Amino acid sequence: MSDDPEDDALEVFPGASADISGEGVSWLGWLAAERRCSPHTLEAYSRDLRQFVAFLREHSGERVSASTFQSLLPSDVRAFMARRRAEGVEGRTIVRGLAAIRSFARHLERNGKGKAAPFSAVRSPKVARSLPKPLTAQAAVSVTDVASRAGDVRETWILARDAAVIALLYGAGLRISEALSITRADAPIGRLDSVTVVGKGRKTRSVPVIAAVKRAIEAYIDLCPYPLPPEGPLFVGAKGGPLSPRIIQLAMERMRGALGLPDTATPHALRHSFATHLLGRGGDLRAIQELLGHASLSTTQIYTAVDSQRLLAAWASAHPRAR
Repeated sequence: MSDDPEDDALEVFPGASADISGEGVSWLGWLAAERRCSPHTLEAYSRDLRQFVAFLREHSGERVSASTFQSLLPSDVRAFMARRRAEGVEGRTIVRGLAAIRSFARHLERNGKGKAAPFSAVRSPKVARSLPKPLTAQAAVSVTDVASRAGDVRETWILARDAAVIALLYGAGLRISEALSITRADAPIGRLDSVTVVGKGRKTRSVPVIAAVKRAIEAYIDLCPYPLPPEGPLFVGAKGGPLSPRIIQLAMERMRGALGLPDTATPHALRHSFATHLLGRGGDLRAIQELLGHASLSTTQIYTAVDSQRLLAAWASAHPRAR
């Protein structure tokens, strides 16, 4: 990083002039502060804008400036999307990229440095919505069980830690980032039967924690060889630092191999399993929405399709008239 903020902005968005690079940094700051976008979303949006700037730079042969954005046409935006498709980029990623540059264009328009109309005139491509792929109830319970890790040569406390994290993902429907953000002071143990987490959009929610999950967390804390300060992370890595999500992903990969589960058995699939199994047992859709932290009920409703698929599969395999 240089001493000049303008130079830093140019490094973030190579190919853009100082004014557009500065606006790009300002836009990302606004998304973080006002829209409360997650670091993951900010990184993705920043990457989308860099790709659009690189595309415009290639076509114009000069640095992309405010005047470049002022003169854009819908055909320019469509050409960018066509380039992304030709590069083999998935439709879902293209849709997100269009949303990102639309947001930036509106930011420029508010500051009198661009027009949002050319972006609004372009329709987002339709993307087939794939259904979540939950584990069976038996498989989900197995991956949370320390006994399923028999034969693993890693230290006992690490096996207990992995089991506790995975138990939270399935037993409370948490995202992996939410589980790993829990502090020792907020650990749902003893008389605490819920945990408060910060989800997408920095929205806070409280989720009940069942006894089996509490026992898994307590077993991990008892075995952990490192001190766990109240304000520090509940789950730590092999050297005592914050635990990386990648470690839990690798733990799930090991469990897939040990239990013969499909590649779709990921940490996030446990969250899908939580919702699908609750719905299958008569859980209220609105309550499941609150437990998952979904902003919209339509996001939660996708699990009704998963449950319907499961019922049809059971009917097809068992009903005498289904053959």
